[in-house]
Amino acid sequence: MITSYDGIFLDYSRQQVTTEVMKKLLNLAEAAHLKEKIESMFNGDRINKTENRSVLHVALRAKRDEVIHSDSKNVVQEVWDVLDKIKDFSERVRNGSWVGATGKPLTDVVAIGIGGSFLGPLFVHTALQTAPDVAEFCKGRQLRFLANVDPIDVAQSLDGLSQETTLVVIVSKTFTTAETMLNARTVRSWIISALGPNAVAKHMVAVSTNLKLVKDFGIDPNNAFAFWDWVGGRYSVCSAVGILPLSLQYGFSVANKFLQGAESIDKHFKTTSFEKNIPVLLGLLSVWNVSFLGYPARAILPYCQALEKFAPHIQQLSMESNGKGVSIEGVPLPFAAGEIDFGEPGTNGQHSFYQLIHQGRVIPCDFIGVIESQQPIYLSGEAVNNHDELMCNFFAQADALAYGKTNEELKAEGVPEHLVPHKTFSGNRPSLSILLPNLSPYTIGQLLSIYEHRIAVQGFIWGINSFDQWGVELGKSLASHVRKQINATRTKGMPVSGFNYSTSTLLKHYLKVNSDVYSSTHDCFPPAILPPK
Repeated sequence: MITSYDGIFLDYSRQQVTTEVMKKLLNLAEAAHLKEKIESMFNGDRINKTENRSVLHVALRAKRDEVIHSDSKNVVQEVWDVLDKIKDFSERVRNGSWVGATGKPLTDVVAIGIGGSFLGPLFVHTALQTAPDVAEFCKGRQLRFLANVDPIDVAQSLDGLSQETTLVVIVSKTFTTAETMLNARTVRSWIISALGPNAVAKHMVAVSTNLKLVKDFGIDPNNAFAFWDWVGGRYSVCSAVGILPLSLQYGFSVANKFLQGAESIDKHFKTTSFEKNIPVLLGLLSVWNVSFLGYPARAILPYCQALEKFAPHIQQLSMESNGKGVSIEGVPLPFAAGEIDFGEPGTNGQHSFYQLIHQGRVIPCDFIGVIESQQPIYLSGEAVNNHDELMCNFFAQADALAYGKTNEELKAEGVPEHLVPHKTFSGNRPSLSILLPNLSPYTIGQLLSIYEHRIAVQGFIWGINSFDQWGVELGKSLASHVRKQINATRTKGMPVSGFNYSTSTLLKHYLKVNSDVYSSTHDCFPPAILPPK
């Protein structure tokens, strides 16, 4: 139960499976027509049936000469047209031929987006920024992300930045996403407050397909970078959504290596037999744990601090994709589907929630290790170096979960009788281990692609649509009613009406506050982001 591909090792021998169970899971994949569903995805068939769309994030990292069709059109050429545009624009910004309104180079980038427009790019950026082979490409540059509509996030994202050196990337396919566009208008106001309205075209660009709204916002439509309906937000990090800000920070060559890593796993996923296919094996094991063994959660435990934003990204990727209660035909599922994903880098997680994992609920774990550290430290006189100390825990934790510690072992060690129950570890708690050779742009792309395809496999087996997200719509719709009420109360003194008792009570209490900011007729910013006097 160990397999490898292109330098990546997967060990799933500590899962609660036998060779016979694995045979049955592979038979299940055949019965669910997994191979045909994978081929349909790569062929551009409209497998996202509720939105009548293809699912082609694999085209975002396809080689230039590949052919992948959507509606009888080869989309790979369109992808590379955008990539070429990103390369040209990012190089002009980085070499100083594109400057801001006052002639200063644009060294600071703020990417505004939410959900998949934020979590994926943030994960990749966080993983790259300590890689020694890319450090020389980002000297003197900053990349920040603004996602939450909370004004605190605005203040943190702009703190210490100068409008003169800031370039803003607004990521919204329709240019109508409520939180993103309010944040965009806020940052636009911040730029105008120091540089005037004509500066917007030099300091703001867009990743969007709505060129009319982009132009109305004040951005030159030539500085809008396209992506397509066949790219879901949570699968969009390999589009301009992620590649534009990453290229501005690290250069297109680094971003392209990330794409090449993802493409290597795409090829493996499409062509390798299921018995050796890493994403397929991972997907089948998740189905086994959730639907057969009844374990609803999964812990993602990277033993690498640079992967600290990986679990939050997979949390969205997995739970938004597979958090469904009906089949793709709209029939209620007679079994549990979807996973509760969470995680934290080791060894931090060990001092946080591992107590529950070892002696409380059974939670299958993904241990992710890296052979070569991005930032090695060696101290003379120490038994092992810092990275080896980290990896000692990577290897030990999986064994602790698998084998545990029995009453007999504890008694043999002389543990007092009254403490034996408290120190017993049941063992037989499932985990798997993924070992990467290093953490580089290429292997970061591989890791992303492994999990993207793993999640798709789960959805294909469960018979659900992993590529829509209707569950996020109701809350947004109800928020629009609350927005109208708050505006009417703040500006016209209208009483709260039309809500249930609980919401009405909370709203009335909230609206008692009527500070200067709420009643102001001009733009107000917190002190941290006020323009310089």
